[in-house]
Amino acid sequence: MAGGWWAKAQGGGMLLALLGWISSCVTTFVPLWKNLNLDLNELEVWNMGLWQVCITQEEGVVECQAHGSFLALPPELRISRLLMCLSNGLGLLGCLLAALGLESWRLCEDKPGRKRQLLLGGGVMLGMAGITTLVPVSWVAYNTVLDFWDETVPDIVPRWEFGEATFLGWFAGAFLAAGGLLLACSARSTTTATPLPPACRRAPAAQGLAGGQHLHPKNADLVI
Repeated sequence: MAGGWWAKAQGGGMLLALLGWISSCVTTFVPLWKNLNLDLNELEVWNMGLWQVCITQEEGVVECQAHGSFLALPPELRISRLLMCLSNGLGLLGCLLAALGLESWRLCEDKPGRKRQLLLGGGVMLGMAGITTLVPVSWVAYNTVLDFWDETVPDIVPRWEFGEATFLGWFAGAFLAAGGLLLACSARSTTTATPLPPACRRAPAAQGLAGGQHLHPKNADLVI
C-alpha cells in the first residue's frame, strides 16, 4: 500500500516537473513580459520580452525587433536572461535524472541506493530550477510595479504593465519547485530493503538421515 502511494507521488512529481519546465521554456522566449497600450494610438499594443520587442496592430500584424545590445539592457533584463537560461538547463537535467531514478524505470533496479541518489539529485535540481525561474520573473514584476506608480513620471506618459509571461513564469516556478519536492521526498521509498527469500528447508527424512537418529521401522530390521 505504501509502495503504491510513493509511486503515485513520483508520477505526480514528474508531471509537475515536466509542466513547469515546458512553461519555463515558453516564458523565456515569448515577448510577453510587459505590455504597453498607447493612449494616442490604441490600435497598437507593445509587448516586451527578454529578447525582443513586438508591436501588435489591430489588423493582427505583428512586428518584432530584437534588443540592440545586451549591455544596453536594464539590469533586471540582463540577469533575467541568464537566470532563465540556467533554469531551463537545470530543469532538463533534473527531469532526466529523476526519470532514471523512478521505481517504474528498470535501470539500476538491483541498486536501490543508486536510484535514490538519482531521484534526490533530480529533485534538488528541479527545486533550483524553480527558484531561478521565480527570481527573475518576480524581479521584473517588482520593477514594473515601481515604474507604474512612479509619481515623478507625468500621467500622460504610458506605463508598462504585467504581461502574460509574468503569470506563466510564476506558475512554472511553482510547478518546478513542487515537482522537485515531491520527487525528493519520494526517494525514501527506494531505500526500503527488499525482503530476502525464505531459506530452503530440508525434508524431515533428509534431516533424520543426516543425524543418524530417525530410522523407519522396516529399515531397523535390515540393520540388525
